[in-house]
Amino acid sequence: MDQKPINSLQRVLITLSHQEADRVPFFLLLTMHGAKELGISIRKYFSNAESVAKGQLLMRQKYRHDCLYNFFYASVEVEAWGGEVIYVDDGPPNAGAPFIRNHDDIARLSLPQVKDTPCLVKVLNATRIMKENVGDEVPIIGVVMSPFSLPVMQMGFPAYLELIYDEPQLFKQLMAINQDFCVEWANAQLQAGATAICYFDPVSSTTIIPRELYLKTGYPIAKSTISRIHGPTATHMASGRCLPIAEDIAQTGTAVLGVSAEEDIEDIKRMCSGKLTVLGNLNGIEMSGWNMEQTAASVKEVIAKAASGGGFILSDNHGEIPWQVQEDVLMTLSETVHTFGRYPIVREE
Repeated sequence: MDQKPINSLQRVLITLSHQEADRVPFFLLLTMHGAKELGISIRKYFSNAESVAKGQLLMRQKYRHDCLYNFFYASVEVEAWGGEVIYVDDGPPNAGAPFIRNHDDIARLSLPQVKDTPCLVKVLNATRIMKENVGDEVPIIGVVMSPFSLPVMQMGFPAYLELIYDEPQLFKQLMAINQDFCVEWANAQLQAGATAICYFDPVSSTTIIPRELYLKTGYPIAKSTISRIHGPTATHMASGRCLPIAEDIAQTGTAVLGVSAEEDIEDIKRMCSGKLTVLGNLNGIEMSGWNMEQTAASVKEVIAKAASGGGFILSDNHGEIPWQVQEDVLMTLSETVHTFGRYPIVREE
């Protein structure tokens, strides 16, 4: 008697338990591509919840991947604080000039009320629409910027690094209000129907700061923040390196680690075995120039190196596939996973 096929959520849950499902789950973390599906501009696409939800549902139907992604753009959190968002025709909306211009501005910050902030309400409404359509068959991934990484957009990189090193009290004050926002924003998304929260924390990566500083800053902040989020989390380094701190990240309470294409996926999988599910690590920038043969070869290589034994979800390494990645590449990626990602994994000689 044939077994009943499992759905995407079941496939991911099996993988998270470090077991082999029917095949490798894969997350196409597509944001802007929904605008292409609907034939509208990126600005118009993100102007309403219905467009984003429809785009996500259409893309999943087309590429047969294992999640829906409620992520609009990173600067939506800057917008929530009253900051500027700059739109372009062929890339994600970006944050404008920092709204924290001096130390006094930190003391004057007012916590955004998530459920009364229009740009955040759009994300929550898109999440609800997705949930109404897929129920418990497909995981819906919500997104927050970590309290430790958000200040890069709030005040700019140089000023933030100076704050970390030279103004410990002001740093602590900024972290406290950012943590409150992050927790409220994450829990609102879970209440709206998100299955899990992606905790983007690139400043914690060893690409940016040494492990010694991470253990004093990003680590305790992540541990405290994640403990207040009422659902599972995935920590994502947004293409930053994480191998030297992988064991530390496992102690923060997160379940998944989004890893860099610049690190050996076999080393990371070995380090995370039984502790964290590995998410990655296709190079999204290089993907923009891949042909179908390169795509298939890259997917097969990552699967061969990291998929055995479960605990691995195939994805890009940044958490957002560039606008320039073509449809035939995405289709080839999907077809390759469905063909060569079936368990047990067979390495090609």
